Amino acid sequence: MTALVRGELIKTVTTRTVFGYAALGVALAVANVLIVTLSKDLVTVDDKQGAIAGLPVWLLLFALVGAAGEYRHRTAAPAVLAAAGRRGRLLLARAGAYAVTGLVLGALATAVVLALGLPLLSAEPGPALGSSRIAEVAVGSVICAVLCAIMGVAAGALVRNQVVGVVGALILMFVAFPLLNVVDKTAAELTPFGAAAVLAGDPTGHTLSWGGAGLVLAAWTVPLLLAAIVVEGRRDLA
Repeated sequence: MTALVRGELIKTVTTRTVFGYAALGVALAVANVLIVTLSKDLVTVDDKQGAIAGLPVWLLLFALVGAAGEYRHRTAAPAVLAAAGRRGRLLLARAGAYAVTGLVLGALATAVVLALGLPLLSAEPGPALGSSRIAEVAVGSVICAVLCAIMGVAAGALVRNQVVGVVGALILMFVAFPLLNVVDKTAAELTPFGAAAVLAGDPTGHTLSWGGAGLVLAAWTVPLLLAAIVVEGRRDLA
């Protein structure tokens, strides 16, 4: 299993895709901090937390594109042969490789956010953002990045088409989720996107606690990965 994870990790980090998504993640993080801190006075603790809240859902797209790309570039079948036909173990290894990559990229984006955001927030009026809130955002963003990466692998294995997968994810993220949030905020927080936002430090959540958001996101991730393993073992990869 270790050899499989190592092989998948080499594939993950030696493509240009990982550098593109790393740059995208940092750019989104910087943009969020600057837009929130420079657009208005942040006078409450929640306002300040919102400025440094993580945006790790982009890692779902990264992993989805990478996992679905195995089928587009016809590397899925050779990978299965190299794994001695153990498709389930191969997919778990791929999820593990993307989880490690997601952890590193999530930590990078979080470090940039804190390095840029905390000095800006120190100049804002009102109470300071406590160390416990900062730690909650930092740890939650990294955990969320890992879970989103695993979920992206599962979604990519199920869909097997990069364009369909990305378009579908964007529609869910920017159309379906906002509409559900207008209709029922509680239900919206129980979706993967809502739980990810709360776990990453979004202070606008009203139903889920920080720990509860982590459990909800894991409750979406694990069954999706198991479903991908089952489907992967039953279909033709040629």
